[in-house]
Amino acid sequence: MSHDPDTKQAVAKGTAFGAAILLVTVGVLQIFQGIAAIAKDEVFVTGIEYIYKFDFTTWGWIHLILGILVTLTGLVLFTGATWARFAAICILALSIVANFLWLPYYPWWSILIIAVDIVVIWAIVTWNPERV
Repeated sequence: MSHDPDTKQAVAKGTAFGAAILLVTVGVLQIFQGIAAIAKDEVFVTGIEYIYKFDFTTWGWIHLILGILVTLTGLVLFTGATWARFAAICILALSIVANFLWLPYYPWWSILIIAVDIVVIWAIVTWNPERV
């Protein structure tokens, strides 16, 4: 396997652009998830009582706000600006925490989003826009 820095940067750049697209997609899905939870609590299955349990309207607002932030951050990430990359990492960290807390309700969805967030963070941290 080649350890060529230019190859690594090309992969990181492609992954970072893919990450921006994924951020926008996940953000839009979280917006829809938030709207569904706010509009109709009955849409979601109720599970076991947890210490950090919120009602579904609260979760709806959390996902709606987080979805808007993730979508906007994904759009700005296309510029490659340092502040946009830092903001994306912070928003993704919040997304990981929110989806960890959402695990009892939708475990597969939460695990998928956490995994995508980790890949996106790797791409953003690895990508150096000035090199490619």
